[in-house]
Amino acid sequence: MQDFKMGVVERRFAEIIWANEPLSSGELVKKCAEELEWKKSTTYTVLKKLCERGIFQNQNGSVTSLIGRQEYDAMQSEQFVEETFGGSLPAFLAAFSKRKKISAKELEEIRKMIDSYREDV
Repeated sequence: MQDFKMGVVERRFAEIIWANEPLSSGELVKKCAEELEWKKSTTYTVLKKLCERGIFQNQNGSVTSLIGRQEYDAMQSEQFVEETFGGSLPAFLAAFSKRKKISAKELEEIRKMIDSYREDV
């Protein structure tokens, strides 16, 4: 699995792109100056790094995502379960529910998800 991990600052930067895409690289520089207090060179350095990782692209001055926010979050969750629980979703849920009570509403949502997967099999 390719490493798409982002640090906290990179994630804040990514959120700006995801919330405003497509946007010109000039617009991105302005938004990063306003929201992150970055200089133009910092914005372009971080953008280049995340483009090289395959998360975003900057073509002809237009910045767009190659991986959307939801897809990115799903990939990170999957990687966490894989690395921490050997890929076992039941082991993750067991650990999670030891510290946090699962509500009746959440249980019902989980049941619906399981039922929908059963129908697909």
